[in-house]
Amino acid sequence: MTPEPFGARLRHAMDTRGPLCVGIDPHASLLTSWGLNDDIAGLERFTRTTVEALADRVAVLKPQSAFFERFGSRGIAVLEKAVAEARSAGALVLMDAKRGDIGSTMGAYAATYLDKGSPLFSDAVTVSPYLGFGSLRPALDAAAVSGAGVFVLALTSNPEGAEVQRATAADGRSLAQLMLDHMAAENAGAAPLGSVGAVVGATLGDAGVDLAINGPLLAPGIGAQGATPADLPGVFGAAVGNVVPSVSRGVLRHGPDASGLREAAARFADEVRDAVSGS
Repeated sequence: MTPEPFGARLRHAMDTRGPLCVGIDPHASLLTSWGLNDDIAGLERFTRTTVEALADRVAVLKPQSAFFERFGSRGIAVLEKAVAEARSAGALVLMDAKRGDIGSTMGAYAATYLDKGSPLFSDAVTVSPYLGFGSLRPALDAAAVSGAGVFVLALTSNPEGAEVQRATAADGRSLAQLMLDHMAAENAGAAPLGSVGAVVGATLGDAGVDLAINGPLLAPGIGAQGATPADLPGVFGAAVGNVVPSVSRGVLRHGPDASGLREAAARFADEVRDAVSGS
């Protein structure tokens, strides 16, 4: 059977659970604020608590791979378990790995996150296109086979990104717009939503690009980085209905109490709904 495409599954999850992605970012300061040690036991407790509190109610959970990788194989084992348990509870898992390479190496990254036989198989993964959009073909093809998604960096929330992403290509388009146009081509004809998404920071003020890619728009920067749900219509314009706002510390700082995490996530989801419906 042909798997249901990620774009369709994401649209359903956002419509039923609310348009929100919550990051799982177990960096040292958050572990400390939860009263945990910055060790494998603290990582496991933090991750398990977050998944148990949120995986049955938010649309997307986004573990940041680097915070697990820093603990070596034991950290990866915690990540594998988190992915499996989050997906079992109904959340879509977006692996925030930002992989980018060429040829067989990109193929190996694709196999890691987008092959259903992998213990790290996720519903989607973040990738970097700045070795050329064509370098992403192994990931795009693998995602199409497994019904997964790919989120491509376009305009990120960090200020340093502009020196590359706003640079001008030979035809006069910004590199970000060039990448967005590639994404739109990949999503052509998909309904209700394509499976190739873009990462566009909610902190940009005005994106200044055409975001009509017929795909989801992951919007980091809500909460600790300074953006709010009310900023979304100004950044995304007519495409705001396809935005998946991403909040990490804004929710996670309310732990380790599960009810605090749930209340914070519900509040952000309600604020996003209000902002989108009023745009």
